[in-house]
Amino acid sequence: MRKLALSDEILLKISQPARYIGGEVNMVKKDPSKVAVRFAMCFPDVYEIGMSHLGIQILYHQFNLRDDVYCERVYSPWPDLHKIMKEQDIPLFALETQDPIKDFDFLCMTLQYELCYPNILQILDLGKIPLKACQRTDDMPIVVGGGPCTYNPEPIADFFDIFYIGEGETVYDDLFDLYERMKEDGSYNRHDFLHEAAKIPGLYVPAFYEVSYHEDGTIADFHPIYDDIPTTIHRQVVENMSESVYPDKPLVPFIKVTQDRVVLEIQRGCIRGCRFCQAGMVYRPTRPRDINMLKETARAMLKNTGHEEITLSSLSSSDYNELEEIVTFLIDEFHTQGVNISLPSLRIDAFSLDVMSKVQDVRKSSLTFAPEAGTQRMRNVINKGLTEDDILNGAGQAFEGGWTKVKLYFMLGLPTETQEDMEGIAVLADKVARRYYEIPKDQRNGKCQITASSSFFVPKPFSPLQWATMQPMEEYIRRAGIVQEAFRNQLNRKSLRYNWHTAEVTVLEGVFARGDRKVGKVLEEAYRLGCIYDAWDEYFDYDKWLQAFENTGVDMDFYNLRKRELDEIFPWDFINCGVTKSFLIREWKNAMEGNVTPNCRAKCSGCGAASYGGGVCFEGKN
Repeated sequence: MRKLALSDEILLKISQPARYIGGEVNMVKKDPSKVAVRFAMCFPDVYEIGMSHLGIQILYHQFNLRDDVYCERVYSPWPDLHKIMKEQDIPLFALETQDPIKDFDFLCMTLQYELCYPNILQILDLGKIPLKACQRTDDMPIVVGGGPCTYNPEPIADFFDIFYIGEGETVYDDLFDLYERMKEDGSYNRHDFLHEAAKIPGLYVPAFYEVSYHEDGTIADFHPIYDDIPTTIHRQVVENMSESVYPDKPLVPFIKVTQDRVVLEIQRGCIRGCRFCQAGMVYRPTRPRDINMLKETARAMLKNTGHEEITLSSLSSSDYNELEEIVTFLIDEFHTQGVNISLPSLRIDAFSLDVMSKVQDVRKSSLTFAPEAGTQRMRNVINKGLTEDDILNGAGQAFEGGWTKVKLYFMLGLPTETQEDMEGIAVLADKVARRYYEIPKDQRNGKCQITASSSFFVPKPFSPLQWATMQPMEEYIRRAGIVQEAFRNQLNRKSLRYNWHTAEVTVLEGVFARGDRKVGKVLEEAYRLGCIYDAWDEYFDYDKWLQAFENTGVDMDFYNLRKRELDEIFPWDFINCGVTKSFLIREWKNAMEGNVTPNCRAKCSGCGAASYGGGVCFEGKN
């Protein structure tokens, strides 16, 4: 029987003690003494968020298929337990065996969001692992980073031994085999292992690369210190999604988590080409899963979990060619068994609404549109591919189908934005409400509720808008005020609601999204000042961050407010994600001119992703 790392006394003191005890349904149990590699898979956020992450479920399943590897899990302790662990000197532990993570061979963190970066240092600190890679010795875990934030790993380069660039299903086996081989023949030491690991495609070892700067602070040069490791790191891609591993027995938590359901990934990538969207670029080409594989997997996952809801996951579900077939199958097979079907990322059209009317209770649910911008001019700038007619027709069909609640998502602070674009958010929301009130009164279900939310645009690496200049925090607040005032002036204001994202979080996200190695010291100082869980409003402390920037002498405005030239070397330019820089420059120029680029099925735009040899780039070709 496992001995828990936390005493009953501690577990009774803290919130949600089930976060820390493991033992969930489908948890993998192995004898740690009989494996060659112990791997701690970490999500640097609270358990409820981490347990909802599909990537960890996939890799947990894949790694544990190997008899010689035991993959366990670790999440960020909530602040109440963090305090106790510091006071009582309790080392951070993995859920499966409750063993300290400092005794593992690998610690891998999935990096989803820049505001989770302080929790990276929390994990290392509580795990009794030196924060900086250069301070670690041969008997300490190799710390690996993966996930979308690795498309600019430089702000956190000092804290990681390896970054895995790309999709996790591809070369981890090579890394494990290398580790076992060097351990068995007695040649293992940390430096030599990392040197050999740096030769594996997709693995970036930041300690073996040097960066120099111009006097103005921009990058002058970036190169490897050894001749036998690559100058360019190539993103790893799963070419055939139907043959890659997928968990048929996903973990089922004892407590309610953010996504308490089975998640079925129907395809990876997106054909749309929205210019603000990093994911739409770095997950190219679009690669669907085989319909029969999806049907079999859905059956197995629902049977092995007991979940009563299944979500079809994709960046743009409407673009999956067999969507109608998989939805019809799920309805016929499971709807009478009380299984709900969730369909996020749908484009609101007649087919989608017909599907949703079959799988949702229209009296209780709301529909979500993401126009992203209030005017057609701005939607063309960001290549959204939606007209006002598309939006109003979709809303009208939804209202006629019985829906009365609509959520609209927008962005403020986009490049070239004018006051008309800002006020257009309120105008468009009002037009949606007007469309509802065009329905005869005796056919309506009371009043409609239109909720508009705006986040502030943050330029991300490998998106066409990566050259965009951000705004000072006060300007974001001013722009939100303009939108709010415009809402007050609308005819249907009683049916409209408006809220916006925190401006302080936006400027920080901007620094770490496009920052270089110099901003790592800001992160370390912020953690020293007490910053953790900054992605959570109740713990975010902007004053501490300002103090960290002041203490380290790093200028936030350098990363957010200056103009970037097209020939500037970016911190992430050593990564080849498939989409070429020449394509991104072309799309940036198209954005500035308001030109629309067709989606990948309508016309190939020569982005570079065809080099992977699969997916939508090769549909219909022999």
